[in-house]
Amino acid sequence: MSDSHELNTEKQLLFCVLTTSDTRTISNDRGGWTVRQKLESVGHKIFETWICQDDKMEIESIVEEWLRNPNIHGIITTGGTGLGFRDVTPETLKPYFTKEIDGFGELARMISYEDVGTKSLLSRASAGIVKDKVIFMLPGSVNAVELLMDKLVIPELHHVIHEITKHLDD
Repeated sequence: MSDSHELNTEKQLLFCVLTTSDTRTISNDRGGWTVRQKLESVGHKIFETWICQDDKMEIESIVEEWLRNPNIHGIITTGGTGLGFRDVTPETLKPYFTKEIDGFGELARMISYEDVGTKSLLSRASAGIVKDKVIFMLPGSVNAVELLMDKLVIPELHHVIHEITKHLDD
């Protein structure tokens, strides 16, 4: 007999992947492909992937549709987290957060520092909760995507989803 609040690391989770970039296409979206590959390699499913411009209204439109889907556990974005004028992913998505996962951005920059040095301070990678879903915002760099997926996102996915959905079992 098991406790219904026990962490189930075997549960298959369903994610959406969004690449925000003015230059990425299906043929060169290595960051989005890497997110999908990493999730699928550990048994999770991809509901939908999308590439959109670095445009607040376009990002909102896509993400709002995904947030309305009760079957989706989370959204992982890649791109739009730098300091460039067109990098608007954090400004666009943070207002949706009911809770921010502060430690994600802190750790993302810390482990990136080991790899790229002080350039890591340019990253605005972050994560948060929107009701019963998680959003991870990753940089567009494939190396950063691989690093953060392997070191932070994949190891904690089940724990995050468990924590934000356990009240639904009550």
